[in-house]
Amino acid sequence: MIVAHDLGKTFVGVPGQPKRKVVAVQSVSFNAADGRITGLLGPNGAGKSTTLRMLATLVTPDSGSAHIDGHSVTDNVLTVRQHLGFMPHNAGIYPRLTTRENIRYYAYLCGLDRKTTAARVDELVQLLEMEKFADRRTAGFSQGQKTKVALARALVHRPQTILLDEPTNGLDVMATRGLRKIIRQLANDGHCIVFSSHIMQEVAALCDEIAIISDGNIAMTGTLDTLLDITGKSSLEDAFVTAIGGEV
Repeated sequence: MIVAHDLGKTFVGVPGQPKRKVVAVQSVSFNAADGRITGLLGPNGAGKSTTLRMLATLVTPDSGSAHIDGHSVTDNVLTVRQHLGFMPHNAGIYPRLTTRENIRYYAYLCGLDRKTTAARVDELVQLLEMEKFADRRTAGFSQGQKTKVALARALVHRPQTILLDEPTNGLDVMATRGLRKIIRQLANDGHCIVFSSHIMQEVAALCDEIAIISDGNIAMTGTLDTLLDITGKSSLEDAFVTAIGGEV
């Protein structure tokens, strides 16, 4: 479970140059429950990635607080990372390593022993249908293949909470459908899933809860039906535009 309250983050310009402050996140508050898929929906630059990076303990919040499965992302960093799987946007994988070697390397970083790692790698290769390229070096992989490897790395230590930053970016229709099926199954198995996206259809089709983020703030949260009721609109796209103060 994730509980985020008034998270804020400001970045300062490059050292040696005139300082320019960029407010990436002003005030983000939302809850994400186990067994449900929560979508962070917003345009590019809204603060989605920075919010996920704060939750993943990669960026320290300037204000506010967040807890992953009851553990503070600022006070209990290592414990949070044990409970968390994070797939960043365009996550790089090691091109000279095979699929199995990429996953195995992360398993060792997470403290898994060799026997457990071998079994887990085999399990993920089967779950994500990677048998055909499991023993190939990842250089030259398609975007869909890279995404599967990156997702396997995020899942290798069986985290309860999973953060996915625009996971379907660059995927074709079939790869997207396959990934949605996997995400839904993870939620059905009791995991807490949070993913960011700017694609309305994707969020509407997959998410149990939606948090609309704009200019570093949460503009509205709720189920799809709730957002439609609040805004009086018949589509998520129109509800989104209304929530961020635009004209439909």
